Amino acid sequence: MKTVGIIAEYNPFHNGHAYHIRKAKELTGADYCIVVMSGDFVQRGAPAMMDKYLRARIALLNGADLVLELPVYYALGSAEYFAGGAVTLLDKLGIVNSLCFGSECGDVRLLTTFAQLLLHEDEVFKQTLDRKMRKGHSYPQARNAAIEASAPHLTAHTDILSTPNNILGIEYCKALLKRNSAIEPCTIRRAGASYHDESLQADCCSALALREALKSSNSPDSILNQVPASTRMLMEEQYSKTYPVFTDDLSLLMHYRLLSEPSGGFTRYPDIDRELSDRIIKLLPQYQDFPSFCDLLKTKNRTYTRISRSLLHILLQIYREDVTHYLSEDQIFYARMLGFQESAGPLLNAIKQKSCVPLLSKLADAGNLLTQTGRSMLDKDIYASHVYQSIVRYKFPGQNRLSEINEYREAIVKI
Repeated sequence: MKTVGIIAEYNPFHNGHAYHIRKAKELTGADYCIVVMSGDFVQRGAPAMMDKYLRARIALLNGADLVLELPVYYALGSAEYFAGGAVTLLDKLGIVNSLCFGSECGDVRLLTTFAQLLLHEDEVFKQTLDRKMRKGHSYPQARNAAIEASAPHLTAHTDILSTPNNILGIEYCKALLKRNSAIEPCTIRRAGASYHDESLQADCCSALALREALKSSNSPDSILNQVPASTRMLMEEQYSKTYPVFTDDLSLLMHYRLLSEPSGGFTRYPDIDRELSDRIIKLLPQYQDFPSFCDLLKTKNRTYTRISRSLLHILLQIYREDVTHYLSEDQIFYARMLGFQESAGPLLNAIKQKSCVPLLSKLADAGNLLTQTGRSMLDKDIYASHVYQSIVRYKFPGQNRLSEINEYREAIVKI
């Protein structure tokens, strides 16, 4: 039995994602595809447009055999922590043969070469990087100078470090190397529109384009030709019942959370130093909504995405000390199922036999299967989902499928 892993957000799922699943199985000869997917909050620092169960169902309808939830601690992390958590989850299952990801360059050997260089920085690299940073260069500028000094043969290829899928692909390779994992990386060249392209004209448009189209429209009609036929009816049925959810839907809750924080500041949250903490406190009286507050806080050295992730750490009470503890304990303590194909019985049996972390199909079983550390991580996933579900309930009163806000009663998706 051969199994390929995919790490994704599917925010939302589109034709390019369906192509990725098909091609991943084809390239690797895999019998099964496991998707590790962000839950109800995503890496760019926003709520997912659709809840995790709807996105899991769509993935299963389009070739995934098992969808597992990436814990929110990593789903809301930087590229390094996002990749590290997801790769560790796949690795601990004990049955994944390959990891297939999209990239702009389509060259896994080149991405792995950069991963090795950046993982094992030699003295020339470190000294050059430090010197350039002290002279006021941005990190990308300093890093490229360090690569030129340490590995001049790669200088002609440093442009691959300027595109988001390449960057994430390098982080996947770094995580595999760091774990000395037997999982083989492979990549598919990104097809269609670029990551930041907002046009709907391409055969495979970006997820950003779909989000923007849904934000400016009162129906999903404008994007239905960009999603697989198998999911169009489902998207039409759920529109204005459970989705779309946007960042500004968090505005009131976010404001309340910031006002509720003790006067000592926000430095106990990941990615928030004293400078940013002071800036949040100073500008808080000008708060109007979540997106505009991120714009207000961003600086030359702090992007909108980094700011929004930091604010969500505050909203969800994700503390720096907890992240440090989880990293020291090898990151992942369970594999929580969101959905599976009923034909994937052999896959589930293999995981139960070989995985070094429990496969959670029922939250009620967590108390008997998890350590205290694992339970604390899972509790935050549950809390994050309850926050998200409360937003859905407020935005679509009387319309959504949630009879109550209770993650313990949510059924795993079966196709």
